[in-house]
Amino acid sequence: MNGRATLRTVPERTLRTGLLALSRRRSLGRLATRLPIARDMVRRFVAGETLDDALGALERLRDRGFATTVDILGESVTSIDAARAAAAGYIEALDALAERGLDRNVSLKLSQMGLNVDEAVCRENVGRIVARAVELGAFVRIDMEDHATVDRTLATWRTVRPSPDVRATADCGAVIQSALRRSPADVDQLIAEGARVRLCKGAYQEPASVAHQDRADVDGAYAALMGDLLRRGTFPAFATHDPALIAEAIEVARADVIARDRFEFQMLYGIRRDLQERLLDAGYGVRVYVPFGHEWYPYFMRRLAERPANVAFLLRTVIREGRGPDR
Repeated sequence: MNGRATLRTVPERTLRTGLLALSRRRSLGRLATRLPIARDMVRRFVAGETLDDALGALERLRDRGFATTVDILGESVTSIDAARAAAAGYIEALDALAERGLDRNVSLKLSQMGLNVDEAVCRENVGRIVARAVELGAFVRIDMEDHATVDRTLATWRTVRPSPDVRATADCGAVIQSALRRSPADVDQLIAEGARVRLCKGAYQEPASVAHQDRADVDGAYAALMGDLLRRGTFPAFATHDPALIAEAIEVARADVIARDRFEFQMLYGIRRDLQERLLDAGYGVRVYVPFGHEWYPYFMRRLAERPANVAFLLRTVIREGRGPDR
C-alpha cells in the first residue's frame, strides 16, 4: 500500500489535529532539527537555514517571473533579546534584498517580535523594521497567528503603518483568516482603511466558538471574503492552493471587469509549483512565500496539517529518491 492509500484510511481532521499538536512539541522540534534526514525532507518547503540560502532561492524565482515575500522562521520568543535579534534579522534581510535587486517584501509574526513578552518592545521592533522599509521602498506584511492575538495584531498594524504620503512606495499590510468567525467585520474595517489584505484560510487549531470547523464552511467564508476584497479592496492577495477558489477569484474578476494587476495570488514555496506556473503563464501575479531559518519545525508541521496530502507526497518522494525532495 502506498503512502497516499495509507493516508486515505486516516480521517483528515484527525491527522490535521495530530500534526498541529506535534507542531507545538518543542522537544520534537529540537530533535528534528538535529536529524539530517529531517532537514532533507523540509527542503521542499523551506529555502534553507541561512539568508544566503534564501537569496539563492529568491533569485531563481525572480528569474522565472515570480514575485516573492520572505519569512524568517521563528515564533513565540521568550526574551526581549531574542525579539530584538529577530527584528535585526529582518532589517538585515531587507538590506540584502535591496542590494541584490530582489523584491523588497517581507512577512513577519508578532510573537517573534516579542508580542507575548512585552507589547511595547514588540511595537518598537516592528516599528524599526517598517521604518527601514520606508527608507528602502519596501513592503512589510504582518502575519496573523491564533485568534487570541487578532486584536493586538491589528492594533500593532495600525500603530506602525507608514503615513499615507509614502504608501505608494512603502506600506505595511495585514492578514485575515477565513476560518475565524469575526473576519467579515475585520475585512470590512480594513477595506475602509485602505489596507492591503492577504486572505488565507488559517493554520491554527481554534475552538468552535471563534472559528468554523468544517472545511466547507471555511471555504465558503473564504469565497465570500475574496469577492468582497476583489470588488472593494486595495490590491488584495489571495493565499490559497485550492484550484476551486482560484477559479472562483478569476471568474469574479472577469465578471466584474477587475484587471489582473489589481490583485495577486500567493502560494507557499514548494507547494503546487505546477499551479504557480500555470497562473503565471496565464498572466496573473503570483507571489511565492519563501521561508528560511533554523526554526523550521513548527512551520513545516503546520504546512503538513493544512494539506495532509503533503505527507503522502513526502513519503513517496523519500521512497523514490531515498532522501528529501529537491528544491
